[in-house]
Amino acid sequence: MKFPTLFKSVLLCACCLLSGVSGAQQQTILVFGDSLSAAYGIPRASGWVNLLQQELQRSHPRYNVVNASISGETTSGGRQRIAPALRQHSPSIVILELGANDGLRGTPIADIESNLSALIQQSQKDNGKVLLIGIQLPPNYGKNYTDQFKALYSRLAQRHKIELVPFMLKNVQPEQFQADNLHPTASAQAQILQTILDKLKPLLKTSSANEV
Repeated sequence: MKFPTLFKSVLLCACCLLSGVSGAQQQTILVFGDSLSAAYGIPRASGWVNLLQQELQRSHPRYNVVNASISGETTSGGRQRIAPALRQHSPSIVILELGANDGLRGTPIADIESNLSALIQQSQKDNGKVLLIGIQLPPNYGKNYTDQFKALYSRLAQRHKIELVPFMLKNVQPEQFQADNLHPTASAQAQILQTILDKLKPLLKTSSANEV
């Protein structure tokens, strides 16, 4: 009889089709940042990036989160690392969280802006979506510098037409910082995640709509 052969052929085609759909749905979010995203001083599992992965497993299971953040990273260092990371992970969304260490070192605003602009452009090359994460400096760095630093994030977001989180630590309370008064504790990570999710969700919808 030819029925078993036909059945096997149909089953094989169905398996291939399901495999193709599964592959098309799987997408990567690349978090490219510094110690604020690398869970500095707290268990890595408690960091907002790991909490993001847990949240997406429930709400958007097609997304996998890769954390390429390094404590102490600067925009110039990130500029050297971004191309290999993009090649390796082919992300559909890049969460870019850099600049804090540049600001703390007093790096010229023009240099920070140039580096971040290059990082954004590289991330967008293959139709990747970018979420830019802004940070603010302590007031002891002087009003002129801190104001310019704060403004560069919104300027970049407008120029490159990308989503922006103006200040990732906006809902973090003073008692939720570690002894250095720079890095948030584990108790602050859920608030940081919610601040970021508010801007990330529209990108998740856009990326899903573009799936083949």
